[in-house]
Formats: sequence, structure tokens, C-alpha cells
Amino acid sequence: MFVDSHCHLNFPELVEHLDDRLTAMADNKVSHALVVAVNQPEYPSVLALAEAQPHLYASVGVHPDYEDVVEPTVEWLVAEAQHPKVIAIGETGLDYYRLTGDLDWQRERFRVHIRAAKQTGLPLIIHTRSASADTIRILREEGEGKVNGVMHCFTESWEVARAAMELGFYISFSGIVTFKKAEELKEVAKRVPLERMLIETDSPYLAPMPFRGKTNQPAWVKHVAEHIADLRGISVAEVADATTRNFFTLFAKAKQS
Repeated sequence: MFVDSHCHLNFPELVEHLDDRLTAMADNKVSHALVVAVNQPEYPSVLALAEAQPHLYASVGVHPDYEDVVEPTVEWLVAEAQHPKVIAIGETGLDYYRLTGDLDWQRERFRVHIRAAKQTGLPLIIHTRSASADTIRILREEGEGKVNGVMHCFTESWEVARAAMELGFYISFSGIVTFKKAEELKEVAKRVPLERMLIETDSPYLAPMPFRGKTNQPAWVKHVAEHIADLRGISVAEVADATTRNFFTLFAKAKQS
């Protein structure tokens, strides 16, 4: 069985065909999925999916790309995290690729999420793009030894992966690892220990080969696992078993049933 550790099933292109997406998950042996929040207005739709489906879980957080919005507070994040189906804080982090200029607000928002994770004991879901040095620095300043989580949709170097793992984080690979030109990322996927690895779709984005360019869905996380297995010269079952076990170890509030 596989677990999609990061998807956005509440987004219109997926939720409009929800029954089909859930059926496809079952057909492809994807047992569970984590539906990840990106902002406050859409968070209720994330939670509603998790409440309605026993094999779906939710996170609570505000993505670093959302500028000029009501800022999440530690109090709000902690309060929402008490819900039994909310198993993580995020996604949070830093993104210097899409936004430029004075990004102090982004760094402060990241710190707020880390503080909420420390209070709740829940893992962080980290988004980092063109900002790995500051991401690692702030994690060390705010949470070293006190928080853990996952570097989702990892696209950074081995050095960044190693630094994140030293801080207690898992490394999650998306469909990007299947792309022909993702040579450096493929090398990272060979080196990350299986016991520190997760897999995800980040759907509806980043469909893996052979579906690149199409609307991604949780059912296709198995193609990420298959590619990683090929890279490492091991069976798909080994990747599936390890990443499923890791999901329920990291997101300990989730129930494997």
C-alpha cells in the first residue's frame, strides 16, 4: 500500500470529481492521503474532506506564497490543531522564487508556524524554494530539537537534505523526481535513507511520468514510488512499505486502519 503524504484534494480540479479520485486511490492501492491547507479561507474545505473520509487527514497552515492576507496566529493554529483529523502544521516555509522584495513577513509567518508546532507537538510541513539557507537557519533558531516534520516536494541539493535530516526532518519526493532532467534530484533520492523518506503527489500539480502535464491525483503517487525503486535497484514494495511506515511514524496522530 502507498500513502500520498501531500495533496490538495480540496482544489476545484480534484474535488469536482472526488468520487472518481477516491476510487482511483483504492484501485491503485493508495490507502491514505494528507490534504494540506494553504490559506485560511480554504481551510474549512480541507477539514471537511478529512472529516468525511476516514482515510483522509488534514493540516492547518498558510502557504508562504499568500501575500496580503490575514496572518495566522499561534493561537489560531494551536486551536485548529486540536481537531482529531488535523495531524500537521503547514504548509509553511519560505519561497523566494515567486515573491521578491522585503519578505520579512514571510519569515515571521514561518516562525509563527514553528512556534505552533512546538506547542502542539505536531510535525511541520515545509515548503522551501530558492530559500534553503534561510529555511534551515530559522528552523535551527526556532525549533532545533523541539520540532520535526517533512521537507515536502523536495527539489534541493543533498547538502540541504542532510541538514534537514539532522534537524529531524523527513524528505518527501514528488513527481518531479520522475522528470528526465531532474538528475540532481534523482541522486538525492538514491542517497536519502529509506527510513527518512516520504512520497507525495502535491496534486493537482506535478503529475509524474508518464502523466506529465495532466491534472495530478493521489492515485499516481505509486509512480513516484516505482521510479525511486528503479533508481535504487530495489522493489516497489520496499519503497511502499518504508514510506507508509514513515508516514504513520511522523504523523503519529493519524490512525493506520
